[in-house]
Amino acid sequence: MELAVYWTQFAEDKLDDIYYYYESTAGTQIARKLISGIINKTIGLNKNPRIGQKEELLSYRPQNFRYLD
Repeated sequence: MELAVYWTQFAEDKLDDIYYYYESTAGTQIARKLISGIINKTIGLNKNPRIGQKEELLSYRPQNFRYLD
């Protein structure tokens, strides 16, 4: 089962926030590496949407929410 993965504007904005924070505190190279790691974690989700752990706090919802750590 394939699933479409979408980056919402909110998620993209938060990714930018993470980048700028780490750029100012740890440097450009660390910020780039961290952002690349986050993006790379999401690659493959469209073919394996159940690789993340179930989010227990959202288990009451009809959708099946998962997260990557």
